[in-house]
Amino acid sequence: MLTYWLLYLLPLAFALIFTQRQQRTLLPWVATGALFIIIIGLRDKIGCDWCNYLRHYEEMVDIPYAEAFTTLKDPAHSFVNWVANEFDWGIYGVNLIYATIFVIGLIKFARTQTYPWLALAVSVPYMVVMVSMGYSRQGVALGLFMFAITQLEKGRFKSYIVWVLFAALFHKTALVLLPFGLFLTKGNMIVRLLVIVPVLYGGWDLLLAEKEEHLWQTYVEQQMQSSGAKIRVAMNFLPAIFLLLYRKRWKHLYRDYPFWLWISIASIFSMFLVGYATTAVDRISLYFIPLQLAVFSRLPYLLRKQISPQVTTLFILFFYALVLFVWLVFATHSHCWLPYQNILWEGLF
Repeated sequence: MLTYWLLYLLPLAFALIFTQRQQRTLLPWVATGALFIIIIGLRDKIGCDWCNYLRHYEEMVDIPYAEAFTTLKDPAHSFVNWVANEFDWGIYGVNLIYATIFVIGLIKFARTQTYPWLALAVSVPYMVVMVSMGYSRQGVALGLFMFAITQLEKGRFKSYIVWVLFAALFHKTALVLLPFGLFLTKGNMIVRLLVIVPVLYGGWDLLLAEKEEHLWQTYVEQQMQSSGAKIRVAMNFLPAIFLLLYRKRWKHLYRDYPFWLWISIASIFSMFLVGYATTAVDRISLYFIPLQLAVFSRLPYLLRKQISPQVTTLFILFFYALVLFVWLVFATHSHCWLPYQNILWEGLF
């Protein structure tokens, strides 16, 4: 449990110590990123899906290169496992690659926020601990999505599409993120639609069409359930409400309002739909977690005329410390994360 608190308390300390100008100093980010990669990537038997991912790795033993992209559910996931098998890196090699991609995307995204270290602290209890250590493929897809957002903010619409498609090769559900690219970059909406629609259709046809009926039966008709889904969806619902409440200030200060508005709308709809298709909505709403980072890392600045930014920051940090505590102590599946083990210091914590 101590390791998870280290992951949280490190960015928390930097969020409190550094001034707004100092928050983008590079060296602490490199050191923190390296620590995150080690803790996420070299974990041992952590996460309830550990055995499933270990089986994925073992299924790639002695598989010819030509079959590497088709053996498992997702092409990029298959290929990474095949490469790790070829070089005998073990499941830890796969996890290290995934952790590196995820952390680079996370830090790249966090550093674009108004209070970057606060954004990183907000990411730890839910995104880092639960998602990247529990749902490895979606963790990679989420890291790539966050990197894609940074490209979109620079007006690189095509780059956004490429990175989201890359994310979909690790987890097909990332395809749902393509339409959100319409709402940030400048330019003709019709032209962007003419790009998005065929790409989305092609991606769906290539990655999901054959499994469409099976997915519908599993996630909707059979009402597959995910424990804690409503709480996780509510975690995105809260910042969505904050964005709507302070939308005028947000629009005045940040030009990415349309993008986050639609992510917020999707998060609000998820809250109402989670009771009907629990697991499906839960999995899709994982991609909306960056909304928490964007909103709560800007909230101190948005509210600065009413509340001191330091006070708002403390409230946010306390709230996420409470989230981490409650999850570690009371969550149904937290036992899959406890005690934390790492191949570098197994038994130390």
